[in-house]
Amino acid sequence: MKSFNLCLLGFGNVNRTLVDLLTRKTDDMRDRYGITWRVTGVASRRLGWLADPEGFAPQTLCSAGVIADEEFSRQPVSGIAGWLRAAKPDVVFEATSLNVDTGEPAISHIRAALEYGAHAITANKGPVVLAYRELRDLAARRQRRFLFESTVMDGVPIFSLFRDTLPAVEVRGFIGILNSTTNVILTGMEQGFSFEDSLKKAQALGIAETDASYDLDGWDAAVKVAALVNVIMNVPLAPQRVERQGIRHLTAEAVREARSAGRPYKLVCRGRRDKNQVHASVGPEQIPLDDPVALVSGSSSIVRFETDISPGLTITEENPGLYATAYGMLADFIRAVGTPKS
Repeated sequence: MKSFNLCLLGFGNVNRTLVDLLTRKTDDMRDRYGITWRVTGVASRRLGWLADPEGFAPQTLCSAGVIADEEFSRQPVSGIAGWLRAAKPDVVFEATSLNVDTGEPAISHIRAALEYGAHAITANKGPVVLAYRELRDLAARRQRRFLFESTVMDGVPIFSLFRDTLPAVEVRGFIGILNSTTNVILTGMEQGFSFEDSLKKAQALGIAETDASYDLDGWDAAVKVAALVNVIMNVPLAPQRVERQGIRHLTAEAVREARSAGRPYKLVCRGRRDKNQVHASVGPEQIPLDDPVALVSGSSSIVRFETDISPGLTITEENPGLYATAYGMLADFIRAVGTPKS
């Protein structure tokens, strides 16, 4: 039986939900994989860098939305290097905010975790699209894992599918719907709501931020496209090189007319290999109803891959929540450290 020290970088909804999920799955992980765990480090802008080598009480962490700061007063330290030394992590879960231009501070945090000797697991797309090869190679040199299943389609095993299950397969291209906010808005407009009311619905559901520009202008989808191209197609691609158009120019009338004509609008993500290059794009397209991509509505997502072996491999995720994202991180944890019992 191996007990692992876990550290949480960022302590918002994702990592708090992860702690709850780890708690729920404690018996299963122990019985099936011989894994036990404790959280020895928590860091956020509000809490600072906090460490307890004996482990924080899970019930305290699970109620962190209302927790008093004094509950986390064990060993405050300064900066990530001191935090890592104090918390002694085996695994660092990174879930800080995305910076689409620099990927910081997430890239530096993951680099520090790997150099310390911990596995690094992230839900942040920035390190994957802006520093994937550096962090992948650093992890290999340190004999650790850099994993990021939660960055695209939550916990759906896209990256691990090609890495672990489909060896020697060449991905030639993909098409998909990867942004929930725009899909909820387009679905709402098809149902007779205005753009503004559909956006408010997405915000009320917790899918869209108060400032939804990142989604509406196609940036979230472009970053996910870049992540797929970087990792699965093994071609370096920055999000800024993805051809990008959002949905702001679409009127409710145009969206309803397209649906009535049997060719609804979707914010479509594409990647297509052309020799050693990949052409990638994000933009609204009218998709015929006989294509499964056209049938995905609300907060659901879909991606269809074309490979040298299979002309169409489709993965669909229906209406995921925070637990799906947290599960992607938990699954990466087990991939990094677990060995199934015989």
